[in-house]
Amino acid sequence: MPKDFFWGNSVSSMQTEGAWNIDGKGLSVYDVRPATEQTSDWHDAIDEYHRYDEDLDLMQAMHMNMYRIQVSWSRVIPDGDGEINEAGLAFYDRLVDGMLKRGITPMICLYHFDMPLALAKNENGFMSRHTVDAFVRFGKIVIDHFADRVKYWITFNEHNLYFTDEVFNISGYTQGAKTVDDLYTIFHHTMLAHAQLDAYVHGKYADVKFGGMVAATPVYPATSKPNDVLAAQQIDQFLYQNLNEAFVQGHYDHQVLTYIKDHDIDYDHQAGDDEILAGMHADFLSFSYYQTTTINADKLPADEMAPNYYLNYGGEANRFLATNEWGWAIDPTGFRTLITDLYNRYQVPVFPIENGIGIREHWDGEHQIEDDLRIQYHAEHIKAMKDAMFIDGAKVLGYLGWGLIDIPSSHADIEKRYGMVYVNRSNHDLKDLKRVPKKSFYWLQTVLSKNGDEL
Repeated sequence: MPKDFFWGNSVSSMQTEGAWNIDGKGLSVYDVRPATEQTSDWHDAIDEYHRYDEDLDLMQAMHMNMYRIQVSWSRVIPDGDGEINEAGLAFYDRLVDGMLKRGITPMICLYHFDMPLALAKNENGFMSRHTVDAFVRFGKIVIDHFADRVKYWITFNEHNLYFTDEVFNISGYTQGAKTVDDLYTIFHHTMLAHAQLDAYVHGKYADVKFGGMVAATPVYPATSKPNDVLAAQQIDQFLYQNLNEAFVQGHYDHQVLTYIKDHDIDYDHQAGDDEILAGMHADFLSFSYYQTTTINADKLPADEMAPNYYLNYGGEANRFLATNEWGWAIDPTGFRTLITDLYNRYQVPVFPIENGIGIREHWDGEHQIEDDLRIQYHAEHIKAMKDAMFIDGAKVLGYLGWGLIDIPSSHADIEKRYGMVYVNRSNHDLKDLKRVPKKSFYWLQTVLSKNGDEL
């Protein structure tokens, strides 16, 4: 494996930090979401705000050399577009400096769904161009503050989700009819924000790398029927290649633009927007990868709909693949195919920055958790990545697992655990938050001690 290959961990701020109402932090939309019978609130997470040294020590012990974090917008600018909270920046100073002291390269994501509550209420989140301007301002503040120490950046976590109906849950959208026009408008606004920060970084910092990110769930045709193949192609073009083309080439995909024109979609395209988009020039294409799925076109409604919605109706489990408890297909071959195809298309370094498997686990307070399924999952996916590199010729920058110290899932369920370190809490009982290495911790420690050359 390349000597400069990155091995590491990825998280978001709301899933790790806790400390939701101290040191000047403003409220985000997550901070006011209540616990339910099956989920926790977002107030404490795993309390990394106070325990980051312990977690960084665990990463160092696993021989990780990269940690992808998120800088919380409302921790740095409490109301989203007002005064800077210096105590918020100071926390991230401590966290970044702690990484560097341990030989861990920081990567920063600027937005992971947690819109400042004030902008959600007052501006309807990214429906407003004022929010775009506020985010660009926030991004420039954070980039300028950390560019001397942080050389790898992304703007939006899983940016293609803003081109699905999930956008209405992750963009600060608080009112409206959730129309196709609204969906396309929010997506366009976030792309304008990304493009402005991309151009800013490349115009000011020659040694900083800036990339785009998607949530990659490759879609197979459910059968060899031509309609299934066509639907899979349309999903790929709308939800993945449209963004990758924009990140690398500075414009939306012509198939998507043709659909917009033919269906009179109002996405708030204004004079000068195309010139802003043209400022995109990704240094790498990054993505999360957990599973693949299939599309059965026979299940799509007879009335025409945008391909953005196809999986809501025609998504189908792959009968040839095993799944975890939540029905997520385990497909390392799909991981290889994705990496190879992405590099072949764009000839830009690719970077899987989330990969992992959720498993329900319980620690008895004494014995090691034997998470053999997790070991098998990561071993098979790393092997598939290496095949993409050494057999197919793809250039890959690194491999980051998701939440390799347990954190609440994206739906606030701590019982869906991705970690190689158990965090002792439940959804409704914080217990002592003790960090307990699982069997997979020692497996990955051995693998990374040899830079992944031996699995």
